[in-house]
Amino acid sequence: MTVIGLDDTDSRTLGMCTTYVAARLADRLAEEGHVERTLLVRLNPAVEHKTRGNAALGIHCDVTPERALELGKAALQRAAIEDEQTNPGLVVADCPPEAVPESVGQFAADAVQQKHERDTARKLADDAGFAVAVEGNGRGVIGALAAVGAWTAFEEWTYECISYREPPRWGTEREVDAESLFAAADTGYPTVWDTVDREEDELVCVPRTPCPILHGIRGDDPDAVRDVADTIESELVDRQQVFLTNQGTDAHLQDGTVATVSDGGAYRLTAEVVAAPETRQGGHVFLTVGDPDVARLDVAAFEPTKRFRDHVRNLRVGDRITVCGEVSNGTLKLEKFAVRELVETELVTPDCPDCGNSMKSAGRNAGYRCRACSTSADGKVSRPLDRDLDVGWYEVPPCARRHIAKPLVRGGFDAPTHPEW
Repeated sequence: MTVIGLDDTDSRTLGMCTTYVAARLADRLAEEGHVERTLLVRLNPAVEHKTRGNAALGIHCDVTPERALELGKAALQRAAIEDEQTNPGLVVADCPPEAVPESVGQFAADAVQQKHERDTARKLADDAGFAVAVEGNGRGVIGALAAVGAWTAFEEWTYECISYREPPRWGTEREVDAESLFAAADTGYPTVWDTVDREEDELVCVPRTPCPILHGIRGDDPDAVRDVADTIESELVDRQQVFLTNQGTDAHLQDGTVATVSDGGAYRLTAEVVAAPETRQGGHVFLTVGDPDVARLDVAAFEPTKRFRDHVRNLRVGDRITVCGEVSNGTLKLEKFAVRELVETELVTPDCPDCGNSMKSAGRNAGYRCRACSTSADGKVSRPLDRDLDVGWYEVPPCARRHIAKPLVRGGFDAPTHPEW
């Protein structure tokens, strides 16, 4: 077997994307041998120099490493010519995907949670005897090596069926029938997810960039994502590719604490709400979690998360929650949160048992007294709170979900879920 990894052939100006380069390369390889699978590997969404999804691509085939390198180089050179801002990288491994060195598998596992350097990737590839080709400054070698090691790095995989447009139509408005897409999404759900956002009336699977992609259908079954894609009425599809991917798995999240998080990583941590939610200019909602005597962390639900912000606004000081998201500039950007414990009562001034009026303070440490009835109480009393939240997980809607974040509908969470679909 031969394992091919490639990355950074995207073009922000011309619309090229690495998935298209990989799909085209896989088709070319299939003419000369058997292509076992193609991987779409999402890496750390917090790193600098990334496209929105930060994807690297892998191809597992039985074409000789020499021929794979030749064809891969041609694909990289074309991408570099099309946009000089790209810095493509290619790695070709002459071994089965499950036999890559442990160091390369660990590199891939770390690449979804940490930041790697080009020199590290080049040395690991050289030590393993892998062939490397780059264009530009070669930054793409990082993702390419991660794609080579991904098969041993990740245990959980999902699928995406990507349909591509005819090249003359790239950069023009997409023709996708919304009614048929919503119907297809309903048919495929919950096996197929994040296809549309019903509340926002948004076609989540249809990009808005000038890239070659017509739509990308994600789910837990390869036949299901292909069936949904084929049901959508649209302009002609030029080609189609089903990728095995770590999307929708939360592979980017690492366990942490308020005191140990740092910028550039994505975390899952449990803490107490210590400052109440506050809606700021632009509609962004901020709160603070932690321990006032140890450490505090600002948490934000930004305006694009839409209705998710209402759940955040319903939190109160004293609630215990688990928050998930990327930390940037000392603030965790919420992707989902779980309510662990809710404050169920509050202390209030007592009412007079005789007349029902609110009592008044009787003086320092003297409790409360009803001025009309002269009845008294020792102090404030506990009153049940009517909460608009339940224990369990809440998530941003599909229109705001990052590719790698795990939708609640996929299951496997440690508390009840309240999915957005």
